Amino acid sequence: MSAATAAGVLLIVVPLAFNAAFAMLAARFDYPDVLRRPTDEVLGRFRAGGAGLILLWWAFALTAVAFAPLVVLLSAALRGADGALLALAATIGVLAAAVQFLGLIRWPFLVPYLARTAADPDAGAARQEAVDVVFQSFNRYLGVAVGEHLGYALTGAWSALAGVTIIQASNVPAVLGVLGIVTGAALLLCSLEFVGGHEDDGWRVAAQLTPIAYVVWSLWLIATGVALLG
Repeated sequence: MSAATAAGVLLIVVPLAFNAAFAMLAARFDYPDVLRRPTDEVLGRFRAGGAGLILLWWAFALTAVAFAPLVVLLSAALRGADGALLALAATIGVLAAAVQFLGLIRWPFLVPYLARTAADPDAGAARQEAVDVVFQSFNRYLGVAVGEHLGYALTGAWSALAGVTIIQASNVPAVLGVLGIVTGAALLLCSLEFVGGHEDDGWRVAAQLTPIAYVVWSLWLIATGVALLG
Protein backbone atom coordinates (compact mmCIF):
# COMPACT_ATOMS: atom_id res chain seq x y z
CA MET A 1 0.00 0.00 0.00
CA SER A 2 1.39 3.40 -0.99
CA ALA A 3 1.67 6.34 1.40
CA ALA A 4 -1.00 8.17 -0.61
CA THR A 5 -3.45 5.26 -0.28
CA ALA A 6 -2.78 4.79 3.44
CA ALA A 7 -3.09 8.54 4.05
CA GLY A 8 -6.31 8.68 2.03
CA VAL A 9 -7.87 5.87 4.03
CA LEU A 10 -6.91 7.42 7.38
CA LEU A 11 -8.09 10.87 6.29
CA ILE A 12 -11.53 9.37 5.76
CA VAL A 13 -11.69 6.86 8.63
CA VAL A 14 -10.27 8.98 11.47
CA PRO A 15 -12.69 11.95 11.25
CA LEU A 16 -15.61 9.54 10.81
CA ALA A 17 -14.55 7.63 13.94
CA PHE A 18 -13.93 10.86 15.85
CA ASN A 19 -17.36 12.28 15.03
CA ALA A 20 -19.13 8.97 15.68
CA ALA A 21 -17.57 8.70 19.15
CA PHE A 22 -18.32 12.37 19.86
CA ALA A 23 -21.96 11.94 18.80
CA MET A 24 -22.36 8.88 21.04
CA LEU A 25 -20.83 10.76 23.99
CA ALA A 26 -23.22 13.63 23.36
CA ALA A 27 -26.19 11.24 23.31
CA ARG A 28 -25.18 9.10 26.30
CA PHE A 29 -23.36 11.62 28.49
CA ASP A 30 -24.54 15.04 27.24
CA TYR A 31 -20.91 15.85 26.39
CA PRO A 32 -19.53 18.52 26.33
CA ASP A 33 -22.36 20.47 28.03
CA VAL A 34 -22.21 18.17 31.06
CA LEU A 35 -18.78 19.59 31.95
CA ARG A 36 -20.40 22.88 33.01
CA ARG A 37 -22.44 21.12 35.72
CA PRO A 38 -21.45 20.42 39.35
CA THR A 39 -18.91 17.66 39.97
CA ASP A 40 -21.33 15.35 41.78
CA GLU A 41 -23.76 15.52 38.86
CA VAL A 42 -21.04 14.81 36.29
CA LEU A 43 -19.68 11.85 38.25
CA GLY A 44 -23.19 10.54 38.91
CA ARG A 45 -23.96 10.51 35.19
CA PHE A 46 -20.57 8.91 34.55
CA ARG A 47 -21.34 6.07 37.00
CA ALA A 48 -24.74 5.57 35.40
CA GLY A 49 -23.02 5.03 32.03
CA GLY A 50 -21.22 1.95 33.33
CA ALA A 51 -18.44 0.09 31.55
CA GLY A 52 -19.89 0.99 28.14
CA LEU A 53 -19.30 4.69 28.74
CA ILE A 54 -15.74 4.04 29.94
CA LEU A 55 -15.00 2.05 26.77
CA LEU A 56 -16.54 4.80 24.66
CA TRP A 57 -14.21 7.36 26.24
CA TRP A 58 -11.28 5.00 25.64
CA ALA A 59 -12.24 4.68 21.96
CA PHE A 60 -12.60 8.45 21.68
CA ALA A 61 -9.08 8.91 23.10
CA LEU A 62 -7.71 6.42 20.57
CA THR A 63 -9.00 8.54 17.69
CA ALA A 64 -6.46 11.14 18.83
CA VAL A 65 -3.72 8.49 18.67
CA ALA A 66 -4.79 7.59 15.13
CA PHE A 67 -4.29 11.22 14.11
CA ALA A 68 -0.50 10.83 14.50
CA PRO A 69 0.06 8.35 11.62
CA LEU A 70 -2.46 10.32 9.56
CA VAL A 71 -0.35 13.49 9.60
CA VAL A 72 2.90 11.61 8.97
CA LEU A 73 1.45 9.72 6.01
CA LEU A 74 -0.10 12.86 4.54
CA SER A 75 3.30 14.57 4.55
CA ALA A 76 4.78 11.50 2.84
CA ALA A 77 1.99 11.40 0.26
CA LEU A 78 2.08 14.99 -1.00
CA ARG A 79 4.23 15.20 -4.14
CA GLY A 80 6.14 18.35 -5.01
CA ALA A 81 5.71 20.22 -1.70
CA ASP A 82 8.64 21.71 0.22
CA GLY A 83 10.34 18.97 2.25
CA ALA A 84 11.14 21.13 5.27
CA LEU A 85 7.55 22.38 5.44
CA LEU A 86 6.23 18.83 5.18
CA ALA A 87 8.48 17.75 8.06
CA LEU A 88 7.38 20.73 10.17
CA ALA A 89 3.71 19.99 9.50
CA ALA A 90 4.17 16.34 10.48
CA THR A 91 5.94 17.29 13.71
CA ILE A 92 3.24 19.75 14.75
CA GLY A 93 0.54 17.25 13.80
CA VAL A 94 2.05 14.54 16.00
CA LEU A 95 2.24 17.02 18.89
CA ALA A 96 -1.45 17.85 18.30
CA ALA A 97 -2.32 14.16 18.51
CA ALA A 98 -0.30 13.77 21.72
CA VAL A 99 -1.90 16.66 23.60
CA GLN A 100 -5.40 15.71 22.46
CA PHE A 101 -4.78 12.18 23.76
CA LEU A 102 -3.45 13.46 27.08
CA GLY A 103 -6.53 15.61 27.47
CA LEU A 104 -8.93 12.71 26.84
CA ILE A 105 -7.25 9.76 28.52
CA ARG A 106 -8.23 10.94 32.01
CA TRP A 107 -11.80 9.85 31.30
CA PRO A 108 -11.31 6.05 30.99
CA PHE A 109 -8.68 5.83 33.77
CA LEU A 110 -8.88 8.69 36.32
CA VAL A 111 -12.56 9.61 36.27
CA PRO A 112 -13.85 6.06 37.05
CA TYR A 113 -11.83 6.11 40.29
CA LEU A 114 -13.17 9.54 41.23
CA ALA A 115 -16.72 8.43 40.43
CA ARG A 116 -16.38 5.36 42.67
CA THR A 117 -14.86 7.40 45.47
CA ALA A 118 -17.64 9.98 45.28
CA ALA A 119 -20.25 7.20 45.58
CA ASP A 120 -18.60 5.56 48.60
CA PRO A 121 -21.09 5.85 51.51
CA ASP A 122 -18.18 5.91 53.97
CA ALA A 123 -16.55 8.91 52.30
CA GLY A 124 -16.79 11.94 54.57
CA ALA A 125 -17.21 15.58 53.63
CA ALA A 126 -13.45 16.13 53.40
CA ARG A 127 -13.07 13.23 50.96
CA GLN A 128 -15.97 14.46 48.85
CA GLU A 129 -14.40 17.90 48.73
CA ALA A 130 -11.08 16.35 47.68
CA VAL A 131 -12.82 14.52 44.84
CA ASP A 132 -14.34 17.80 43.67
CA VAL A 133 -10.97 19.60 43.76
CA VAL A 134 -9.16 16.79 41.91
CA PHE A 135 -11.85 16.44 39.25
CA GLN A 136 -12.08 20.16 38.57
CA SER A 137 -8.30 20.60 38.64
CA PHE A 138 -7.74 17.85 36.07
CA ASN A 139 -10.63 19.20 34.02
CA ARG A 140 -8.99 22.62 33.92
CA TYR A 141 -5.45 21.37 33.41
CA LEU A 142 -5.75 18.33 31.12
CA GLY A 143 -9.13 19.18 29.63
CA VAL A 144 -9.03 22.93 29.06
CA ALA A 145 -5.33 23.79 29.01
CA VAL A 146 -3.79 20.70 27.40
CA GLY A 147 -6.60 19.08 25.42
CA GLU A 148 -8.52 22.12 24.26
CA HIS A 149 -6.12 25.09 24.28
CA LEU A 150 -2.96 23.31 23.10
CA GLY A 151 -4.93 20.70 21.17
CA TYR A 152 -6.96 23.22 19.19
CA ALA A 153 -3.94 25.48 18.65
CA LEU A 154 -1.65 22.71 17.39
CA THR A 155 -4.39 21.14 15.28
CA GLY A 156 -5.08 24.54 13.77
CA ALA A 157 -1.38 25.15 13.09
CA TRP A 158 -1.05 21.72 11.48
CA SER A 159 -4.14 22.30 9.33
CA ALA A 160 -2.81 25.64 8.08
CA LEU A 161 0.63 24.18 7.33
CA ALA A 162 -0.93 21.17 5.65
CA GLY A 163 -3.01 23.57 3.59
CA VAL A 164 0.13 25.35 2.38
CA THR A 165 1.80 22.06 1.43
CA ILE A 166 -1.36 20.92 -0.39
CA ILE A 167 -1.29 24.11 -2.46
CA GLN A 168 2.33 23.30 -3.36
CA ALA A 169 1.60 19.64 -4.11
CA SER A 170 0.73 18.28 -7.54
CA ASN A 171 -1.58 15.42 -6.52
CA VAL A 172 -4.27 17.24 -4.48
CA PRO A 173 -6.47 20.16 -5.66
CA ALA A 174 -5.17 23.52 -4.41
CA VAL A 175 -8.65 24.54 -3.25
CA LEU A 176 -8.36 21.95 -0.48
CA GLY A 177 -5.19 23.69 0.63
CA VAL A 178 -7.02 27.00 0.89
CA LEU A 179 -9.76 25.32 2.94
CA GLY A 180 -7.12 23.85 5.24
CA ILE A 181 -5.61 27.28 5.88
CA VAL A 182 -9.01 28.84 6.63
CA THR A 183 -10.06 25.97 8.90
CA GLY A 184 -6.71 26.05 10.67
CA ALA A 185 -7.09 29.76 11.37
CA ALA A 186 -10.56 29.12 12.81
CA LEU A 187 -9.21 26.42 15.14
CA LEU A 188 -6.44 28.73 16.30
CA LEU A 189 -9.12 31.27 17.20
CA CYS A 190 -11.09 28.56 19.03
CA SER A 191 -8.01 27.77 21.15
CA LEU A 192 -8.37 31.19 22.82
CA GLU A 193 -11.74 30.37 24.42
CA PHE A 194 -10.38 30.27 28.00
CA VAL A 195 -7.37 32.58 27.64
CA GLY A 196 -6.92 35.75 29.68
CA GLY A 197 -10.05 37.48 30.87
CA HIS A 198 -12.18 34.61 29.56
CA GLU A 199 -10.51 32.04 31.84
CA ASP A 200 -13.56 31.63 34.07
CA ASP A 201 -16.58 31.34 31.78
CA GLY A 202 -15.00 31.16 28.33
CA TRP A 203 -15.22 33.38 25.26
CA ARG A 204 -18.69 32.96 23.75
CA VAL A 205 -17.52 33.61 20.17
CA ALA A 206 -14.94 30.82 20.36
CA ALA A 207 -17.41 28.47 22.05
CA GLN A 208 -19.93 28.96 19.24
CA LEU A 209 -17.29 28.67 16.51
CA THR A 210 -15.66 25.46 17.79
CA PRO A 211 -18.31 22.88 16.76
CA ILE A 212 -18.72 24.52 13.35
CA ALA A 213 -14.95 24.61 12.82
CA TYR A 214 -14.58 20.93 13.71
CA VAL A 215 -17.37 19.87 11.37
CA VAL A 216 -15.77 21.80 8.49
CA TRP A 217 -12.34 20.45 9.51
CA SER A 218 -13.66 16.87 9.43
CA LEU A 219 -15.19 17.39 5.99
CA TRP A 220 -11.90 18.88 4.78
CA LEU A 221 -9.98 15.80 5.96
CA ILE A 222 -12.44 13.48 4.24
CA ALA A 223 -12.33 15.49 1.00
CA THR A 224 -8.53 15.42 1.06
CA GLY A 225 -8.59 11.67 1.59
CA VAL A 226 -10.96 11.19 -1.33
CA ALA A 227 -8.68 13.35 -3.51
CA LEU A 228 -5.64 11.22 -2.62
CA LEU A 229 -7.51 8.00 -3.41
CA GLY A 230 -8.92 9.35 -6.67
